[in-house]
Amino acid sequence: VEEGLKSKQWYQRRVRVNAEYGADVLITTHNLITLTGFASWLTDIEILSLLFSAIIHDVEHTGTTNNFHICTGSPLTIMYNDRSVLENHHISTAYRYLEQADCNPFDKLSKDDFREMRGIVVEAVLGTDMSAHFTQIKNMQNALFSPSSTQKDIAAFFSVNRNTAMTLVLHCADISHPTKPWELHKTWTDNLMEEFFKQGDKETALGIPQLSTLQQTGDPYSRKPSWFY
Repeated sequence: VEEGLKSKQWYQRRVRVNAEYGADVLITTHNLITLTGFASWLTDIEILSLLFSAIIHDVEHTGTTNNFHICTGSPLTIMYNDRSVLENHHISTAYRYLEQADCNPFDKLSKDDFREMRGIVVEAVLGTDMSAHFTQIKNMQNALFSPSSTQKDIAAFFSVNRNTAMTLVLHCADISHPTKPWELHKTWTDNLMEEFFKQGDKETALGIPQLSTLQQTGDPYSRKPSWFY
């Protein structure tokens, strides 16, 4: 997986997502479930699945968005039929790694446990697609803040929707850098902006609409939107 996060084929122009970022999301996920007591509500397989999801959730990322892949008709878009292109690729790549010799740390799991783990991983990583963000927020608000909701209702919701709860934890960890110390947040933000600028340059070169809304012309930082900070 670490090789996939550093692979020259995928990451020679990749700024934000690298092995360090994968480690950051893994540690954040671990902190979220331990410091809140959430881990005590999960089974061992669910904890393992969630932490594995954090490790692989951006493996072999291309440094461009799903919309970029769709608009350029990339091979990944064709393979995954325009649906959560990168997220599907991350999952598929990770499980292909597991098929390599001596690369599957889960080979001692029972078939049922492995199948359960894979189901959680697939749902959690697909849930990091930002196109689902506002739907996730709305669902959470309806469950947590409805005037008629009681603590019992909320507990029942998460008991029934365990995978949904785990998916939200991973999504929160993935976009959590604004909650962290300023220097760390600024580092990730600057890297993300650089990634967007590079995509903007590609869009200009290809003559396609500006999907990222950013171009690296002149002083790129003069065009940095304040809402990123």
